[in-house]
Amino acid sequence: MHIASVIISILLALALAGSGIQKLRRAPAIVTQMTGLGVSSRMLTVLGLLEVAAAVGLIVGIWWTPLAIAAAIGAVIYFIGAIIAHVRKSDKNVAPAAVLLVLSIATLVLLLLGV
Repeated sequence: MHIASVIISILLALALAGSGIQKLRRAPAIVTQMTGLGVSSRMLTVLGLLEVAAAVGLIVGIWWTPLAIAAAIGAVIYFIGAIIAHVRKSDKNVAPAAVLLVLSIATLVLLLLGV
């Protein structure tokens, strides 16, 4: 894995870990937002675990690129789903998910290109 891939993978991993941990810790702002999107408490746990798993996959993937690619693909799918959830509820707070989707796509592209 090259420097650009490592840097962007670490940035995405930090964002995913932070978001996932907030979901798992039930941060009040996250619970309010997710409840407004129709996300149950059980699903909030699942979403948090998925984000943390992707973060771990990206970090471990620094040494085993196929795992990083799989984690990046998972993150892309996750954030597409997040954007869909926001749009369905006409929620205007879609920007964080959109930014993380762009970061996930950029990570995936760099990993696939071997840059």
